[in-house]
Amino acid sequence: MGMTEQLRDQAARRRWWILGVLCFSLLVIVLDNTILNVAIPTIVRHLHASNSQLQWMVDSYTLVFAGLLLTAGSLGDRFGRRGALQVGLVIFGLGSLASAMVSTSNQLIATRAFMGIGGAFIMPATLSIITNVFPAHERGKAIGLWAGTAGIAVALGPLAGGFLVEHFYWGSIFMVNLPIVAIGLVAGVFLIPTSKDPSAPPLDPIGALLSITGLTALLYGIIEAPQDGWTDATILVAFVVAVALLAAFGVWERVTDHPMLDIRFFKNPRFTAASSGIMLMFFAMFGSMFLLTQYLQFVIGYTPLQAGIRLLPFAAVMMVTSPMSAKVVERFGTKLVVAGGLALVTLGLVLQAGLTATSSYADIVWRMMVMALGMGLTMAPATESIMGSLPLAKAGVGSAVNDTTRQVGGALGVAVIGSVLSSGYGPKIADALANRPLPRAAKGAARSSLGGALQVASRVRGLRIPGADAIAGTIAGTAKSAFVDGLHAGVVVAAGAALVGAVVALAWLPARARAQDVAEQDAAYADARGFEDPALRPVEA
Repeated sequence: MGMTEQLRDQAARRRWWILGVLCFSLLVIVLDNTILNVAIPTIVRHLHASNSQLQWMVDSYTLVFAGLLLTAGSLGDRFGRRGALQVGLVIFGLGSLASAMVSTSNQLIATRAFMGIGGAFIMPATLSIITNVFPAHERGKAIGLWAGTAGIAVALGPLAGGFLVEHFYWGSIFMVNLPIVAIGLVAGVFLIPTSKDPSAPPLDPIGALLSITGLTALLYGIIEAPQDGWTDATILVAFVVAVALLAAFGVWERVTDHPMLDIRFFKNPRFTAASSGIMLMFFAMFGSMFLLTQYLQFVIGYTPLQAGIRLLPFAAVMMVTSPMSAKVVERFGTKLVVAGGLALVTLGLVLQAGLTATSSYADIVWRMMVMALGMGLTMAPATESIMGSLPLAKAGVGSAVNDTTRQVGGALGVAVIGSVLSSGYGPKIADALANRPLPRAAKGAARSSLGGALQVASRVRGLRIPGADAIAGTIAGTAKSAFVDGLHAGVVVAAGAALVGAVVALAWLPARARAQDVAEQDAAYADARGFEDPALRPVEA
């Protein structure tokens, strides 16, 4: 075998190891979010966080992450995707270390925002490298495994988070990121090729500024609206500013010679319909999981570790279904698989409206598994549709579009569904406590969150006043009932979003890739000019 053949054979074998490193890097992002969800009740107790602060702990990360994604993806295309990945891992690791050492809720919000900078470089880099390393006929399987990694993290996050919270201090949920970051950095140096856009386009600083400020204003309005009110003047200004800046971004990208994001991509129905489906699915998933993790612990009474164990079936279904979805797409086409998956998500969420404050785990788990099956069928095919409809040289910014739709959808889901919960929960608790002899601060804490209400009930139970146990029982029972009612309304809203996604996929998502897109990607893949090390150029086995 000649030298060229040996190099080609080496690269063919190595691409699966490359996928392993990329999935490991993705793992740290998803793991961090799922660990945080399980630790929310513990953080409430130790940092005395309100509902608004809890949302900002989740959404400060999302705000920075989504705001920087397009710029980070574009920088990866321009200067090298491996470098973008490594910079992101370093920033993420430093942010994790800082998060583990905070002493107030606002400090944790700030360190989580810093972690978002790292995440913005990590996630688009992983998907864009996969797109460039794997040929079209293997890409669906590779992206399925990439998406399945999220399912693994959904399982590992609650388990690891529950174990760490119960046996160590709450900050250990961030320390666990450090060894993962270290392994990803070292393995990446030896295995991942340095790929980038071979045309080396000039930077687009005006486009970057408009996209960052526009997306940040949009997400700020979405996140703060549940607390301040959707018609509050500040929120309306934020939305107006967001629309103006994002419209200016679109106009600028159309007229500049070197756009960061070619707006013409959205003329491709495969790209646009798949992006819409992803956004609506993440709206439903983030919003419903924000409620479900609290329901399992505050209402049903599981410890963090017990809640993590009981989320295993949800994760296992996603972990198995995502890699298998490529085979299903081969037989039935992307349109039917994505639309069918979103329909299953809709069904699973509607079924969750039947949960009560006394539901058994058997009543809960099968509903979760229906939703997880739909998500597993949707995520990988929709993602592959987005990446398969773009030039390989623009894989970084294309991946960033995919990730931005996820994050905007997720933030909107938490905000809207959290607002639905708060609009029903707060008034019911206020009415129940109106004539109770409790301090104003205690009533405010009970209205702010279910965790706060349960803490107030626990304190009342310890007071030496007539009927203390009865008052505490009323507070806890009313709070749980009000939360469950809010959960019902929230999952119905989430189901509506998933149903719209299914309709969009059925109406506009093509069943197969356009022949033109396949031909252009095959030609770019065969050329492989974006890889600096010839020994690591992607080749077909």
